[in-house]
Amino acid sequence: MYPVREIEVADLQKMIEDEHLVQLVDVRNPTEVARGAIPGSSNVPLHLIPLHMTQLPQSGPVVLYCHSGARSAQACAFLNQQGVENVYNLRGGIQAWISSGLQVA
Repeated sequence: MYPVREIEVADLQKMIEDEHLVQLVDVRNPTEVARGAIPGSSNVPLHLIPLHMTQLPQSGPVVLYCHSGARSAQACAFLNQQGVENVYNLRGGIQAWISSGLQVA
């Protein structure tokens, strides 16, 4: 099993600003997402990841996040077990994003 690869908020922000093709996936439930999400992210609740994993791009980074990084780490671990290697967990989740002073939609 692969260790879950993590990405820091500053590194993610740089990837977004540099217009790298990065897909953001919020694994929180819709009620949590309604309180704010990282702009440009799509919502696939954790329990639905197995049903939607074929829709993830096979190349380019996919960054998963949740409130604190725990559920998204679970999603990354699951995807790694399924052979998906281009996934990263946002360390600290959306809490870290907001704490860094970045905007939510």
